[in-house]
Amino acid sequence: MNNPDTERPRPGAAILRTALRRNVGAMIAGTVLMGLYQAAETAFPIALGLIVEHTMQDRSLGSLGISIGSLAVIITTVSLSWRFGMRVLQKANTTEAHRWRVRVAACGLQPVATDVDLKSGEILSIATEDADQTADIIEVVPLLISSLVAVAVAAVALSLADLRLGLLVIVGTVAILSVLAVMSKRIGASTQEQQARVARAGAKVADLIIGLRPLHGFGGNHAAFGSYRRVSTDAKRQAITVARVNGVYAGTALALNAVLAAAVSLTAGWLAFEGRITIGELVMAVGLAQFIMEPLKMFSEMPKYVMIARASAERMALVLTARPVTTPGPERPEPGGELEVDGVRHGTLQGATFTVTAGEFVAIAAYQPHAAADLAAVLAVNVAPHAYEGVVRVGGREIADLSIESVREHLLVNPYDGEIFAGTLRTNIDPSGTGRTIEAAVEASMLTDVVALHREGLDYAIRDRGANLSGGQRQRLSLARALAADADVLVLHDPTTAVDAVTEQLIARNVAKLRRGRTTLVLTSSPALLDAADRVLVLDEGVITAEDTHRNLLAGDEAYCRAVAR
Repeated sequence: MNNPDTERPRPGAAILRTALRRNVGAMIAGTVLMGLYQAAETAFPIALGLIVEHTMQDRSLGSLGISIGSLAVIITTVSLSWRFGMRVLQKANTTEAHRWRVRVAACGLQPVATDVDLKSGEILSIATEDADQTADIIEVVPLLISSLVAVAVAAVALSLADLRLGLLVIVGTVAILSVLAVMSKRIGASTQEQQARVARAGAKVADLIIGLRPLHGFGGNHAAFGSYRRVSTDAKRQAITVARVNGVYAGTALALNAVLAAAVSLTAGWLAFEGRITIGELVMAVGLAQFIMEPLKMFSEMPKYVMIARASAERMALVLTARPVTTPGPERPEPGGELEVDGVRHGTLQGATFTVTAGEFVAIAAYQPHAAADLAAVLAVNVAPHAYEGVVRVGGREIADLSIESVREHLLVNPYDGEIFAGTLRTNIDPSGTGRTIEAAVEASMLTDVVALHREGLDYAIRDRGANLSGGQRQRLSLARALAADADVLVLHDPTTAVDAVTEQLIARNVAKLRRGRTTLVLTSSPALLDAADRVLVLDEGVITAEDTHRNLLAGDEAYCRAVAR
């Protein structure tokens, strides 16, 4: 979190400069090797011209042998320089892409939320596709320079035969690049829009996967599919636009390169016909005219890749330069575990005030589900302290004055939709690998039947998002993870909505027993959990309206009875 690389603003151009600066050594080596490759490729038609020239004069086996040996050296140089040059550049490219993927992921996983209007699917797209395309700049620059070497060598060789041929190559190359540089700007803008739309489609898929079971439950899957189809269609249309622009760019580049090659060949033929160049020089010129199309093609494509890399870097900058929504303080909570909410107004909360003393098990029955969600968001510091009225105190200190790391160590808020990760039961329950309270957490959450059901036990493999678990099993696994963390203050939000009544009763007793002496707050409408709590607070219309034990409230509060009775 204090890494200066993550705190320093990184607009797109700065990201590209950072990537280039970090790979100077690899790029120099790659440029030398790829320049050698292009020089050797250019030397091939030059050598052919010289062979024709001298063989026609000498007509000796010795000259023929030297010529064959020279061609062998050139071919070997071409093969080895390309092989090792691309190996160096692709290794640097892959490594740099990895660095940016890790950097984007680190920003997304910071304990302090950042002010960026991107969904998880969009950030995933930035951390993968955009990181790869940004790192392509590592290959683009050496290939650009090596292509320039090839064009320069060809221009010099042709100038030695006739100055007009060299000038034709230079002028033609400048003209081609000028035209394509203008076209590449449109490619960059179109690509950036395409990446944004694809990212939005990915985010929509992620949202649909999370809510797939509920959607099937109330028949909303067809409407959800229609919503995704519209987003995906937008992405498809933009992809077609980008493909069309790329096609026009590639076609224009190929046509201009062909025109230049034809112009060089025709000019050389005319000069040979006029007797101003020899047959050997004509062979060299025609060979160079054919060969020069490859480096010209590569050279003309580089502006496009530069614009794509810059567009991707600008998208990465959205994440890397996003500022935190709050600036945490330096303090730590006092020992003890008291939790105090004083006059908090946020969303549906209209001045909620209550205190959970150290070691107490308190339940909150929220008549409006949104109020429970808003309270959980405030306690989890998903809402910046300056974004709501009132004060939240943890361990006697205002949460705004505490470092976010100390808040996370001291206070754990487990959401009702806790994420399940690909891995095993064990790694989901104990991500840090301490293994101190796994068994107790498994028993308290009634996850024992899932562990016993599989021969691998806690090492049973879990698919992404818990796809091979039922809704109740995923919920109990999430609860086991929260209990295993053994936080000083634990807040549970609807931890048993997907389990049956008998299991819910056992979980309520087990949680109360396991958390005895530790501060626990449960936001729930479950009678079992409400009954297991030391006291129950009623949250109605954003304020605490009643406080007593569950049984006393059932006996004396008709509204409470209607709200929680099942």
